[in-house]
Formats: sequence, C-alpha cells, structure tokens
Amino acid sequence: MNLYLLEQAENNDYDTYDSMIVAAETKEKAKTIHPSGRLGTWGDKYSTWASDPSYVTAIFIGTGDHESGEIILASFNAG
Repeated sequence: MNLYLLEQAENNDYDTYDSMIVAAETKEKAKTIHPSGRLGTWGDKYSTWASDPSYVTAIFIGTGDHESGEIILASFNAG
C-alpha cells in the first residue's frame, strides 16, 4: 500500500492536527482521510483538521504493509 504524508495549514491553532501519515491506494484517496479516524467530518472551518480535502497536501513517501485508510501516525497540537 502507498504511504502519504498529509499536511494542512488551514486550521493551525491549539487542539488541531497539522500532519499525519496514512496508507491509501492513491493521493486523492489519502487526502480524504480525516486524522480523527471518522469519515465525513469535513466542512467545519474551525475544526481539528482542514475544512475540505482540497486544503490538504499529500506527498508520497513510500510503500508499506498496511490497510488502505490506516492512519500510521498523526501530529496533534494540544492546547
């Protein structure tokens, strides 16, 4: 499975995720994974992650033995 580093800078205050590493089949699918592990939590401008997948950047970093949609590591800035 492909591994991607995802980053967002839209919501970068306390209690937000700034990045994560995920397993996904494609870059586009990777960008739809929310670090909370829930699908469909988009749309809140002041949430813990970007409000829309279009605000997420995805960088291919390699491959690994993981399931699609698996969150390998997430960076959360607690406040």
